[in-house]
Amino acid sequence: MSDIFISYARSTEIVAGQIGEALRRVGHKVWRDDELPAHRNYGEVIEERLRSAKAVVVIWSADALTSQWVRAEADVARENGTLVQLSCDGTVPPLPFNQIQCADLRGWAGDLNHPGWVKIADSVTSLAGPPLGTMPSRDDSAGPGGTHICVLPFINMSGDGEQEYFSDGITEDIITDLSRLSGLRVVSRNTAFAFKGQIVDIRNLAKELGVSHVIEGSVRKAGDRVRISAQLIEAINAEPIWANRYDRNLDDIFAIQDEISSAIVDALKIELLPKEKKAISERSTTGNSEAYDLYLLARQHWIKSTGTDKRLMEITIRICQQAVDLDPTYAKAWGLMALAQMRINISHDPSFDPTDATEKALSLDPKNVEALCAKAIMLSTEEKSGQAREMLAHALELDPNSFEVHKEVARDAFLNGELDRAISHYEKALNMMDDDFHSAGMLVTCYHAKGDREKEEQIAKVCVERVERALKRDPGDGNALSMGIAGLATLGDHERVRKWIDRAMMIDPNNHLMRYNLACTLVVELGDNERALELLKPYFENVTPKWIQHTVADPDLDKVRDDPRFIVMLEEAQARLEKQAQSAE
Repeated sequence: MSDIFISYARSTEIVAGQIGEALRRVGHKVWRDDELPAHRNYGEVIEERLRSAKAVVVIWSADALTSQWVRAEADVARENGTLVQLSCDGTVPPLPFNQIQCADLRGWAGDLNHPGWVKIADSVTSLAGPPLGTMPSRDDSAGPGGTHICVLPFINMSGDGEQEYFSDGITEDIITDLSRLSGLRVVSRNTAFAFKGQIVDIRNLAKELGVSHVIEGSVRKAGDRVRISAQLIEAINAEPIWANRYDRNLDDIFAIQDEISSAIVDALKIELLPKEKKAISERSTTGNSEAYDLYLLARQHWIKSTGTDKRLMEITIRICQQAVDLDPTYAKAWGLMALAQMRINISHDPSFDPTDATEKALSLDPKNVEALCAKAIMLSTEEKSGQAREMLAHALELDPNSFEVHKEVARDAFLNGELDRAISHYEKALNMMDDDFHSAGMLVTCYHAKGDREKEEQIAKVCVERVERALKRDPGDGNALSMGIAGLATLGDHERVRKWIDRAMMIDPNNHLMRYNLACTLVVELGDNERALELLKPYFENVTPKWIQHTVADPDLDKVRDDPRFIVMLEEAQARLEKQAQSAE
């Protein structure tokens, strides 16, 4: 459980996020309602978190005064003696809370030396104990869960840039292994990979992330030999407390990973629960090093595809097929293949059938979350939405740090008009993968639909930045262009928008999802309904069943829904798909 609960009115969500991030950075464990699980009653979860918190930070504002939730949460905290309160806009707390000190945080921009923030930090520390970043890092008082660790991207020493996927994959596997342990808090992949290619000052990193320990290392792969060097560093003092170098055959790669994880656990004096030992020892893998190498390569292409680029997903499938040809029992490769096939099936080409790969993966490993996601999408296309949601909730419970699971939960929520839930999971996905421009683009749509212009513009900047990086790698990425166009339009850069639209149509005119996204931007930001409808005609002629569902739910198209041309195109597409479904029975 988290030590700190943040209570706030929805209009001050940005302030709540800044406060939560500031507390996390110095090592506190923080919870607010953007972390509500998809499978539980939100009222029960909130009360459970509220009553177990050591400190409850209440953010008073004009809207908070009229919020029954904020008042009720503040009342519970007052009764429990855990109340810490602040005002972000000068609002005075109501009775009886005005009898308790309230920090003034008007105009606060994250300055940790701000008098109001110092007061908040002192109160939180008094109630919840000192943050991890100020503790001696191996003090027994940290207790279970008291160690916060960052696994920096292992350096590729192979002299071949194309081997980068291998060193990245090793890093990701170590992060995944350590994330299974209740006695450790592990910095997310996205945060850790933000330091890739940089010379990192460990002491500064400790202050910035609030971590107590850092793992760094390197990988050299040559032929059938691999050399992995790794060291565990006490971050506050920048002192190594464990280091080793492994020179082995490539077939020993899994044993090396196990040895590194075990050595770290021993060095940190962490006691594993029986289920944690079992989870690590029984993780779904392969005994074939060549199949593993192919899986890491496939996963790199999958990540770059963002689940939208058909060409990259087809490459992912082909590489996974090679991996399972080498090891037919490799569940992770089957699961990734299934998810890539499923995404092509629903977005591009229904002839891609993920059924066999999905069932094979789940028969080998019922906990394979990629295959569970693919199965959930299948169920939703069969109008079994209840079962699909249960399966996604199960996948999220199995791996709450899975990028793929958060993306699918977000998509499901969006299609069902649950914008707040969609936003929560798209934001989690966005923070897990720094190449993911798709989640940023979907967040632009969600915030626009909610009328939250400030957040819409904030996320639009993130979207454009990520798209520009993607276009440096592949100037012909039509999906990236379409998402970037939406971001530019939100920011009012209409000249670049029109240039990018022309560029996108010249480069990839047959990309029907790109056409759809361009049409949405033309409707929402430019008011050019004529050109939007022109772009949508080929889209409707090729649309898949799942994307018809998306089209019906998408608020971006609300301004053209009553246009007779739109109505005809939609009805004709629905009739075509219904006829295809009947003939397939």
